[in-house]
Amino acid sequence: MSGVIQGFGVIGAIVLVGYVLGRTEVLGDHGRDVLAKISFYVGTPALLLMMLSESDVRVLFSAPLLVTALSTFAAAALFVLVALWRRWNIRRTTIGALCSSYVNAGNLGIPVAVYVLGDATLVAPVMLFQLLVMTPIGLTVIDFAQAEEKTSVWSRLLAPFKNPIVICSLLGVSLSLLGWRIPGPVSEPLTLLGHLSVPTVLLAFGVSLRGSQLPAGGAERWPVLVSVGLKSFVHPVIAWAIGAGLFGMEGAPLFAAVVISALPAAQNLFVYASRYNVGVRLARESILLSTILSVPVLVTVTALLG
Repeated sequence: MSGVIQGFGVIGAIVLVGYVLGRTEVLGDHGRDVLAKISFYVGTPALLLMMLSESDVRVLFSAPLLVTALSTFAAAALFVLVALWRRWNIRRTTIGALCSSYVNAGNLGIPVAVYVLGDATLVAPVMLFQLLVMTPIGLTVIDFAQAEEKTSVWSRLLAPFKNPIVICSLLGVSLSLLGWRIPGPVSEPLTLLGHLSVPTVLLAFGVSLRGSQLPAGGAERWPVLVSVGLKSFVHPVIAWAIGAGLFGMEGAPLFAAVVISALPAAQNLFVYASRYNVGVRLARESILLSTILSVPVLVTVTALLG
């Protein structure tokens, strides 16, 4: 588990730097927004373009990933059902559903896959699934809901294709399917820009913690508690039930599916919330609490199934 602890340590250290920057006001009043926009418009699109163009998208068609996909959709659907009952708006519900199901496959998923599962490639299909399916669906719903408030049907249809993350994801997949590689003079600056993605997300997250209230309080209390409960406890249980009951999985494959589902909500969800100015506190507190809870959950899953 040393690698997992190290992964948490790296994330915590960068978030702490962001918090210090926020407390000292070095970045001014709009530091968080600037960092979030750099990640959304520059770092993350470049990272996705390079990652997807160099990946094998055929790994999406595998039985273990089907377990992950079904459990992901199930956890998100449960949040949507609660949101319908509570009459939360569409955009807020979308952020909450993502926080209930979208795992931190990069920052934590890779060290967990290496040190707990013994194979870093196990997390790659999950990353692709989230980048190619979950992210475009979530952002498209938010774009449609936002556009519906003030624009025409045609504008709503075009809204997702103005999103740099969706555009670069589609471009990266197209290049992968065609077998084309981005030439060195273009790929090198894109790779460098892609390295901005994760640190700017974590720094923005840290800056946002300045002056924030205790988690799971105020108007966002129930959305946060529901999303954290689904992500930390229900999602891995659903993955186990689908894997063992529906697909007859056991041993290492079942263990891997449950461990990956037990990962906390991903930090890039905070950037999406910040970019659209919806559910920012919901995303921040869901990520924070699910990350804290993932430690005992992962230890328990390892003890039971490992």
